[in-house]
Parts: sequence; structure tokens; C-alpha cells
Amino acid sequence: MKRVVITGMGVVAPNGNNIADFWTNIVNGESAARLITRFSAEHFKTKFASQLAEFDATQHLDRNDIKRGDLYSQYALTAAKQAIADSGFDLSAMSPFDVGVILGSAQGGMETFENQLKEYDATDHQPHFNPFFIPKTLINMASGLISIKYGYMGVNFTTVTACASANTAIMDAMNYIRWGKAKVIITGGSDAPVTEASIGGYNALKALSTRNDAPREASRPFDVERDGFVMGEGAGILVLEEYEHARQRGAHIYAEVAGAAMTSDAYHITATHPEGLGAIQAMKAALNDAGLNKEDIGFLNAHATSTPVGDLSEAKGIHAVYGDSKKLFVSASKSITGHLLGAAGAIEAIIAVKSITDGIIPPTINTSNIDPNIPAGLQIVTGEAIPYDVKAAMSNTFGFGGHNGVVVLKKI
Repeated sequence: MKRVVITGMGVVAPNGNNIADFWTNIVNGESAARLITRFSAEHFKTKFASQLAEFDATQHLDRNDIKRGDLYSQYALTAAKQAIADSGFDLSAMSPFDVGVILGSAQGGMETFENQLKEYDATDHQPHFNPFFIPKTLINMASGLISIKYGYMGVNFTTVTACASANTAIMDAMNYIRWGKAKVIITGGSDAPVTEASIGGYNALKALSTRNDAPREASRPFDVERDGFVMGEGAGILVLEEYEHARQRGAHIYAEVAGAAMTSDAYHITATHPEGLGAIQAMKAALNDAGLNKEDIGFLNAHATSTPVGDLSEAKGIHAVYGDSKKLFVSASKSITGHLLGAAGAIEAIIAVKSITDGIIPPTINTSNIDPNIPAGLQIVTGEAIPYDVKAAMSNTFGFGGHNGVVVLKKI
């Protein structure tokens, strides 16, 4: 099979609107959680989220991009602009049919949908709908807009596996390049779920933290006092490229996408399998796909959303695969960024790549009293980042519906 590498990255996230700022804040454990300002959350059980700071679409996109795209598409377009520039591949030197776009999203144009229905209700149900209403709400529109803007005519679709969506997209992009069906694929994920219906809906599920008095301390994966996740938003984009194509053009290569796998829990619509059976098989299958042994993985970025059930089942699964390994360090970056739903796997893949290139494992913040039910043999990095020569990293994502997506990256 052809090898697949990463030659470009871009990010628009709550704690950084470019790779440099994002990574600095991840390493320093700077939480992005704060009180919601996008709408009045006075009557909501959860009044905070990890919103994007200082994001102005007009500084990154043209008028048509903004007019035609929901906020989630604007995030994706902005991060893609960074990643494509970072990669520096020349479309004029190759067929446009050799470049594709595969993105993940859990909710798509949620804000547009909510705003249009509010307007419909406020006008006594007069059917004066915006002509961009349907295109802006479609979950596949971000990938479509990127291909239209840049003229990429290869494979183009969107994966929807809830919070595993971005890892699903990365896996599909890897496989299309392996199969020789593309030379370059823009991949990753985007979501903009800091909306009234999203916050209210997740509150109804009792999935969100209600630590309103201390938002920055609310996301505490593996901690005995964890009480739910912090909603986040943004986009992460990676340029995946066939290795020989990248090498021949002298591209800067960050890391190799060594393997990936998906499984299903077949257990519950929102809860993970209590023993982590699906997660265990996904991790084992991803290692096998990468041709690596468990001893090769130095850093595992856990899905760990800070929910009572999910963190425990994942920890059991990790321990079942790795045991009491002294070579593996586990960290949960959602403690810093919040949970970006369908974009989570994308920004966490970027974190895994940076851990490999920079030799740093970021911390799990806010976790001071690890749940005694968490297997004691896991080396969870808390407090501060640690230096470590990471030769390969694993990134876990799990989504409602029982979707498990695992990606393995390695140094090249």
C-alpha cells in the first residue's frame, strides 16, 4: 500500500486560531472555557462553553464564503486556508481530480437552522425562508465549499459518526490515498454547537458539566468529581498526501498516518460499552493496521470527555490493551479545549502530531483526584506537560450511536 503523510495543518479552536497559538496554549494547559456570550444562557443549567475567542470571519474569508456558509463552514474554510498554505502543494502541477476533500461533522449548520426557525416563528409563520437556508444547514456543505473555492475535483464527502466524525474522515482519507484514488486529501472536522438548542439538548441528556461557578475547572477527565463535558467549537484541518508525491516535491512532512480503525459498541445510543469492548478492538485493529506493537505508542490522547461513564469505560479499555505499560503516557486534551464534537478528532490529531514533532506530551488539567475505579497502572499526565520522545501516538474518539474511531500517527 502507498504510505500517507501529513504535509499541512490548520486550526480554528477555542484556545487558538492558528497552530502556533493553539499548541502553546495546549502545552501550557490554558483552558478556553468561559461564560457563554453568543446567546443569553441565564435559564440554562449550563451557562458556559469553550467559545472561539476573537474569531472574525471577515479577516479570513470573502463575502461569498460568509454568505453561503454556516459558522461551522466558516471555521472549516478558515482552518483549510491555513492548512493548504502550510502544505504548499501546487494544484497547477497536478490533476484537480487527484485532490479530494473528506471532512467530519456531527451537527453541520445547527446555528443557521435554529435562527431560521426563530425567524419563521417571529413572522407569524410566514414562509419567507432565506435561499441559503438549506445549503447552509447541510452537513456536507463545508467539504463542498472547500472544493469549490480551491477547484479540488477528486473524492468529496462528509463523514457523520457523532464525536468520532473527524477520525472517521481521517481514516477514509488515508485509505483513499493508500488505494491510489487520490494524491492529496484535505481532511479533518468542523462543528459550531455553541447554540441554544445544542446546549439545551445536551443539558437534557445530563451530559454537560454544570460547574457554572468555575468554568475553567469544569472539564476534569478521570477525576472522581467529574460531572460532564464542556461544549466546544471550531475546526481542525490536515493535508494528507501520498508519501512519494510529497517527497518528490520537497514538502515538509510532519508525521505519517500509520493506521486507523473503526468499530461499533452495538450497546446504547449515548453510553459507551461499560467494559470498553468496542474501544479495545478499535485500538487493537488500529495498531495492527499501522503495523505497530503496543510498546511503540508513547502517547495516547484519550477521548476522555469528563463524563462519569465514558471516562471509566475508556480507561478500562486502554488498560486492557496496554496494561501497566511504563512506555505509554495518557492525556486528555478536552480538559483544555472542551469537546468540539465532530471536530474533536481533528484538533486532537494535530495535538498528537505536535507531540511527535516537538517531543512534548500535554497535560490533563483540573484532574487532581483520579477516580479510584480507574486502573492504577495508567500513567495519566496531570498538572503540567512533560518532555518525551514520542515515536508514535494514538488518538481515540467515540461517538453517540456506539461509533469508535482510532487513528495512529508516527514519526517519519
